[in-house]
Amino acid sequence: MKPGAPETHMKTTRVNLGAGTMKRNERGSAAWGNKLLVLGTLILTASLAVAQSKISPDLQMAVNISTAISQSPFMQSMAPEAGFSTSPSVNVIVQYAAAPSQPNYSTATSAGATLTGQFTSFQGATYSVPLSAVGQLVSSDPTISYISLDRPLAGATDYGDGTQAISLDIARNLGFDGSGVGVAVIDSGIASNLNDLKSTNSSNSRVVYSQNFVPSTTSSSDAYGHGTHVAGIIGGNGNNSSCSNCVMTFRGVAPNVKLINLRVLDQNGQGSDSSVIAAIDRAIALKSTYNIRVINLSLGRGIYESFTQDPLCQAVEKAWKAGIVVVVAAGNYGRDNSFGNQGYGTITSPGNDPYVITVGAMKTMFTDTGADDQIASYSSKGPSTVDHIVKPDVVAPGNGRVSLLASTSATIFANNPSTAVPKNYYQTGASSSASSYYYRLSGTSMATPEVSGTVALMLQQNPSLAPDQVKARLMKTASKNFPAYSSYTDPTTQITYVEQYDIFAVGAGYLNAAAALSNTDRASATAGSALSPTAVYNSSNGTVTLVQGSSVLWGSSVLWGTSVVWGTSVSGNSVLWGSSVNGNSVVWGSSASAQGVIWGSSVLWGTTIATNGDK
Repeated sequence: MKPGAPETHMKTTRVNLGAGTMKRNERGSAAWGNKLLVLGTLILTASLAVAQSKISPDLQMAVNISTAISQSPFMQSMAPEAGFSTSPSVNVIVQYAAAPSQPNYSTATSAGATLTGQFTSFQGATYSVPLSAVGQLVSSDPTISYISLDRPLAGATDYGDGTQAISLDIARNLGFDGSGVGVAVIDSGIASNLNDLKSTNSSNSRVVYSQNFVPSTTSSSDAYGHGTHVAGIIGGNGNNSSCSNCVMTFRGVAPNVKLINLRVLDQNGQGSDSSVIAAIDRAIALKSTYNIRVINLSLGRGIYESFTQDPLCQAVEKAWKAGIVVVVAAGNYGRDNSFGNQGYGTITSPGNDPYVITVGAMKTMFTDTGADDQIASYSSKGPSTVDHIVKPDVVAPGNGRVSLLASTSATIFANNPSTAVPKNYYQTGASSSASSYYYRLSGTSMATPEVSGTVALMLQQNPSLAPDQVKARLMKTASKNFPAYSSYTDPTTQITYVEQYDIFAVGAGYLNAAAALSNTDRASATAGSALSPTAVYNSSNGTVTLVQGSSVLWGSSVLWGTSVVWGTSVSGNSVLWGSSVNGNSVVWGSSASAQGVIWGSSVLWGTTIATNGDK
């Protein structure tokens, strides 16, 4: 594969309401026209119903549609054509005001629900329930605080290893390699037998724990190929590219970390909220056993409600408050201009949570220096829908990343052989055949482990750092030297994407591992003291300001002021906007609200892998 090959997206986007599923690639067919007509009728009828505040918007819509079908013989006859079951049951996540116990489970059973899963640290449980019984389930137990669909999610998927782009070469010279720190990789599994994931001069794997949370299998291995690639960026030690005639070594950021493999994505890169929550729950439980200080979540899904109600966001907050730094991919939807928003408002959940560190993707331009690096056109931009949280927090190299190949039969590689790295790319005198050890992927999925690995180095250096202190230090020390604009023309579509380097594109800046390790500033250790701020639009004067609570450190001192942390992306606490590319109206629209503009109440998406990335 040539360096600089254009980005290739594999995208399966589904609109899912209850039991009805329609692929967007059906839009050109006559069948889609019929289904769209029926769907429109169902939604119009269902929209007349009043939503309950304890029921998520997408679940309420499914309930309304189910009710509309049950009350109309015509709709009952048309429902199968639209892909809807006439008597559907759905999997839901129920959140309680306190940890649920047997009386709660019994009450739910009496209301028609079947208990399918329990958590220990997350105040909720999973049930299968007929749509017709959702209202009864909610009203039967006053301790239920929120109920939502168990939503599907997926993985958010340069030159060498991008070492100099984030000053990792300097960090390595300081002698830190992640020793003693545990990083939980919640993904598609890890191929734990790879040489690059073993201890130096040892046959012992550094994958110290593995558990599967995918319902369809018992294996914790990586049949998809995503999780192993992520693990390699975090902690690969380059054993298989350290031969006597190797001219390049593909080493991860923290090559001696302990890896905790928690598999939640299947062979197609698909998973669910409940699986991820169960894995987070397990990581918290194992924190002391393996010194788990970091969780890497290179995955995401659409946003349906405020982060204060989203079960994924509630789960990551529990991990954060338990002392684990949670690092999350921003998403790969920066090219989405479906609503004329130029990719703004496309951050995915749980990257919309203000506690976590949300990561966007940069492209290294296949050079040694980071000075010419640019934002990847696919990297999702903020603010988040519903809450308008300022995201991403930082950006890191994510384009064309070389890392570990789980196996040649893993789905991503098998379906995308062009991602192969030829042997002679890193080994003098070798053939041009594909390496059986390494391949390239692009996406915010690949940028996220760059940050997770750096966090492991920071915690090896100073184990006493709390998650908020790590986040604040990373954001303050991030490089803020960006061009005003950059552009990329897709060679296939000939569409040119013009990128502006504002706070919603690059956050607080470009990850700088050496600067983060050299910094000694200590923010408050209190959980929530480094919350990402909220962007507030003033329609009367067209300005956008950053707002944070009185307990949040941003703006509280010269040391942590907004201009210090976000650099020139912020001026006078007001977000800077270019006059020629992305004005205020692009993000906020004429209604001065981004809520529901991008994703609405029913959008889900499947796997998105940018296999080669921007040029």
